[in-house]
Amino acid sequence: MSSPSSYSVHESSYVDDNVEIGDGTAIWHFCHLMSGSRIGRNCRIGQNVVIGPRAIIGNNVKIQNNVSVYEGIVLEDDVFCGPSMVFTNVLTPRSAFPRNTAKDYGATLVKRGASIGANATIVCGCTIGQHALIGAGAVITKDVPDYAVVFGNPGRLRGWACCCGLSIHFDDSNEATCSGCDRRYGHTDISVRLIEHVTTSEAA
Repeated sequence: MSSPSSYSVHESSYVDDNVEIGDGTAIWHFCHLMSGSRIGRNCRIGQNVVIGPRAIIGNNVKIQNNVSVYEGIVLEDDVFCGPSMVFTNVLTPRSAFPRNTAKDYGATLVKRGASIGANATIVCGCTIGQHALIGAGAVITKDVPDYAVVFGNPGRLRGWACCCGLSIHFDDSNEATCSGCDRRYGHTDISVRLIEHVTTSEAA
């Protein structure tokens, strides 16, 4: 575990015992990091964020203000969580009937490089594919493919995005080249994959 001098925590935040925080991570005002949680290197944790027991946060993750990351949620490297977006974690919540066993909870995985817009809701049990882009206010109730652009309520597939975040558009041969970074992609009926990354200097 890193020493406190290798990361920063605002004095108004609480860090329980048995919390791992990586080098270069900054934790802002009024946060609570609960026992057993793991936060990677170079993360930015905004104001009023709760990281639940045994939640796992990768490296270079940005969590904006007013987000709760519950037990059972995994955010891989380079994930972005917009302000006030919501993760749920209980499958069938009832106040009068406590939900406190493993079968009552649904795990959520957000894969590398995915971005979730402000005020979006991710219903527990979903997997968000790598580099997917979830629009502001979307409600996600099922798995999202890699590189997918999803928005609306309920969330629907609306297109595809490059690793860098720009939209990509496939030609008749089911290939696309990003106009911003020259990454090339292939498309099948069920998935999008990165073919190669040719920089401008290499192409010249």
